[in-house]
Amino acid sequence: MSIQVEVPTYSHFINGQRQPASSGETFEVFNPATGEIVAQVSKGRAEDINKAVEAAHAAFEQEGWRDMPPAQRAEVLHKIADAIAANKTELIYLESLTSGGTVRRVAGNDIMMIIDLFQQMANFVKAYPFSETLPNPLFPGPAHNFVWREPIGVCAAIAPWNMPLLIASWKIAPALATGNTLVLKPASHTPVSTLRLAEIISEVVPPGVINVVAGSGAEIGETLVRHPKVGKVAFTGSTEVGRGIMKQAADTIKNITLELGGKSPNILLEDADLEIALPGTLFGVFLHSGQLCESGTRLFVPSSIYDTVIEELKALSKTLAIGNPLDENTGVGPVISQRQKETVLEYIESGISEGARLVCGGKEAVVEGLENGYFIEPTIFADVTNDMKIAREEIFGPVLSVIRYDHIDEAIAMANDTIYGLAGGVWTRDVNKAYEVARKIKAGVIWINDWHMLRNDAPFGGYKQSGIGREMGKYSLDAYTQLKHVHTSMVPELERRVAYGLLFTEPGKSE
Repeated sequence: MSIQVEVPTYSHFINGQRQPASSGETFEVFNPATGEIVAQVSKGRAEDINKAVEAAHAAFEQEGWRDMPPAQRAEVLHKIADAIAANKTELIYLESLTSGGTVRRVAGNDIMMIIDLFQQMANFVKAYPFSETLPNPLFPGPAHNFVWREPIGVCAAIAPWNMPLLIASWKIAPALATGNTLVLKPASHTPVSTLRLAEIISEVVPPGVINVVAGSGAEIGETLVRHPKVGKVAFTGSTEVGRGIMKQAADTIKNITLELGGKSPNILLEDADLEIALPGTLFGVFLHSGQLCESGTRLFVPSSIYDTVIEELKALSKTLAIGNPLDENTGVGPVISQRQKETVLEYIESGISEGARLVCGGKEAVVEGLENGYFIEPTIFADVTNDMKIAREEIFGPVLSVIRYDHIDEAIAMANDTIYGLAGGVWTRDVNKAYEVARKIKAGVIWINDWHMLRNDAPFGGYKQSGIGREMGKYSLDAYTQLKHVHTSMVPELERRVAYGLLFTEPGKSE
C-alpha cells in the first residue's frame, strides 16, 4: 500500500497577503536530491507583477515608511534579523530541500550571514549620510547647501537559484534600509524559501513594502524590468540574461545593479603552503557543487609543482562525501536540475574532446537511495589550456580546470584573459607577492590564502562582464538612493545677487 504525501501549495505574497496567481495556474518545484515534487507554486503572469508593483508603489507613497528616521529604521532592521533568527530552522530546511544546498552550509553560513546582514545594515543606516551640509561658498554668495540621499521608490529584485535566500537578502536589506519598497522575483527552481522569508519580514514592515511573485523569468521578468513604476532593478544571474535586462531597463533609464557570471582564476605560487592551499582550492570550486558565481574554476599551477598538485588534488577530492544535502555529513550535494546536470556533463565531454586530461570524476554520481537525484562527481581536468571551452565558459558545476604556467606574469595574463572579472585568488607565504598579484588581477574581490570569504561589511561585485555596481556593505546603500541638491540663498538684497547680473543690466530696476 502506497502512502500519498500531500504536496504543499505556495502563493504569491502581495500587499502583506498570500495571493494565488490571477490565472489560477501553478508550477512544480522539485527536490534536486530525489527528483521528487516538493511544492506547487503560483505561476505569475503580467497581471500579478502589475498588482505587486502597484502595492509596492502605494506603500512607498506612505510617508511613514519612506521618511522613517534612521534610528527608527535601524530598529526595524534589527527586528527583521530577530524574526529570521526565530524562524531559521524552517528557512534552513526549505532552502536545503529545494536548492540542494547542504544543510551544513546553509545552517553554518547562509542563515548566519543573513541575520548578520540585517544587523549590519542597521548600524550602517545610523551612520549613513542621508543629509550632508556643504561648505558655505565664497562664490556666488552666501548660501546653505545640502545634499540629500533619498530612496528611489519601487525596486525590482531578481534572484538566482543557487543561494536563493542569501542573494535575495543582499537586495532586500539595502532596499529596506534606505526606505524603498520591493517586488522580488525568485528563480522558478527555488521560490519557496524566499516566499516564506517575505512573510517573516512582513510581520515587521507595512503591507506592500515587500512583495514576491514567482514564475518564469521569460514570462514575468521583462514585465517587471520594464514596468514604468519600477525605479531600480537588481539582478543576479548569468551574463547573457544580464545583457538583456540592461537593454530592457534602458527604455525607462532605470538604475541597475548586475551581479553576473564568473570564471575566477586561482593562482598557486611556488611557495604556497599546499596543506592549506589544496583543501582551500577544492573548497573554492566544489562548495555547492560548483554552483557559485565566484567559484575558483581555473587553477594556475607552476610547472615545478604541477604533477604533485594534480596527484594531491585527486586524492583529496576522493575524500568528499557526496549525498543528501539534508544529511549533516554531506559535503557535496546535487546540482539544481536534470537540465543542469546534462549541461555540466556536456562541458565535461567537451573538455575530453579538446584534449584535456580527466584526472578524476567526469560522470554522474550514483548515491544509494537517491538514484533519481542530480548528482555529478567532483571533476578535475589537467593539461587544460586557457583557450579551451572548459576554461573560458562558466560551467556552474563541480569542474576544476588546472592550467600550467612557468612565470607569474604568464599566469596573470591568462587569469585576465576572460570576459569575466568577479573574483580571484592567490596562495603564497609571501604577503608582498600576494598583494602584487592582487593588484594585477582584474576582479572585484581577491582572496589571499582563502576562498569564498564574503563579508557583510565589504563590497561584492565584478569587473568587466561580471557586472555593474556592488552589493553588501555600506557601499550597497548608494545603489538604492538618489541624490538631491538643495540650495537656500542667504542674500536678502536683490542688488547683492551678483549672478542675476548675467541676465539683467541692473537687477531690480525697470525702465
